[in-house]
Amino acid sequence: QVQLVESGGGSVQAGGSLRLSCAASVYTYSDYCMGWFRRAPGKQREGVATIARDGTPTYADSVEGRFTISRDNAKKSLYLQMNSLKPEDTAMYFCAARRWSVCRLAVADFEYWGQGTQVTVSS
Repeated sequence: QVQLVESGGGSVQAGGSLRLSCAASVYTYSDYCMGWFRRAPGKQREGVATIARDGTPTYADSVEGRFTISRDNAKKSLYLQMNSLKPEDTAMYFCAARRWSVCRLAVADFEYWGQGTQVTVSS
């Protein structure tokens, strides 16, 4: 059983920064592809960034250059540093895990999900 708990969400003005964290309860965290996804009001869940077991990141075009995903295998934690935030980044952000080497920005690929943390960016 994999449990994921997100934290770090909040309200910020456009141009500001937030750092999201995800704590994983899993025996072999380093075996998992990890990802951040988001769901904006009235929209479907979409991929934001993933990080493979070897640390290779993948970003959605909409966040490339502004967001940075990272992981700490010793702490079994996942992070998302979000800079230059825009109102269109407002969404519920979810941490997700997948126990396979292929690590894509695909919602359907991921087996385990956290409850989410809300990010609100005001103009």
